[in-house]
Amino acid sequence: MENTLIVKNQNLKLATVLAQKIKKGFVVEEVNNKLPFVVLSKRPGKVNHRLNFLISCATFGLWSIPWAYKSFEAKKEKKIIIALDEDGIPFEEKCYS
Repeated sequence: MENTLIVKNQNLKLATVLAQKIKKGFVVEEVNNKLPFVVLSKRPGKVNHRLNFLISCATFGLWSIPWAYKSFEAKKEKKIIIALDEDGIPFEEKCYS
């Protein structure tokens, strides 16, 4: 009886972390219930280049460095894995492809 309660509590922890990530725009790609983990992905974002150009002009080009970084990071698709460790604590890692 205690083992089933522990498993349900662990899945509840995983479900709460999963719900938070889904609110941030991630999409579920793969779910494994035997080894509790979930693979999530997030599509590349968009950068408002007109606004960034105006800010860059207003700051005499200083904003061009963060603008370039934002543009580079926005092009990448983000994949993460959320799983439970041996103690039942959820953790998150990046998936490399």
